[in-house]
Amino acid sequence: MRAVRKSMVQNSPTLYLLCGKIGAGKSTLARQLAARPATLLISEDHWTSTLFGDDLKTIEDYGRLSARLRAAMAPHVVDILRQGLSIVLDFPANTVRQRAWMRSLIAEAKAAHELHHLDIPDAICKQRLRARNAGGEHQFQVSDAEYEQFTAHFVPPGAEEGFNVIVHKP
Repeated sequence: MRAVRKSMVQNSPTLYLLCGKIGAGKSTLARQLAARPATLLISEDHWTSTLFGDDLKTIEDYGRLSARLRAAMAPHVVDILRQGLSIVLDFPANTVRQRAWMRSLIAEAKAAHELHHLDIPDAICKQRLRARNAGGEHQFQVSDAEYEQFTAHFVPPGAEEGFNVIVHKP
């Protein structure tokens, strides 16, 4: 994958955000970004599977439980940034509403940020998803039908949202 734009990061705590369809490579990129010095990875999949695994059965369950997790994590994320650590927030920034929540974290922490948009075609995402499902190592198995259901809600970031966007293409 190649980045279309150079990083905007300065020497201040940075909130790294990820936008892309299921199977686009968000978690893989998150781990790479988290390898940077003084950078912490916070993964929604880890927390939701650990806290709510048995209750996550539908897209509605995901919406409800993800909102609970975001509410609990928000002050923690802000405090970590204020303490001088960067965070890779491996939560999907796939809708305007999700990104608005992330924007509120940036504003409250007065942190630098990068929004990494993984602009990957559906065919590649589905191929990766099937391989991920077959490997059995990911917390969640996602069917093609569920992929379509989630993808129907995907909205790429717009310039009017004011993020420092770095686009990754295959």
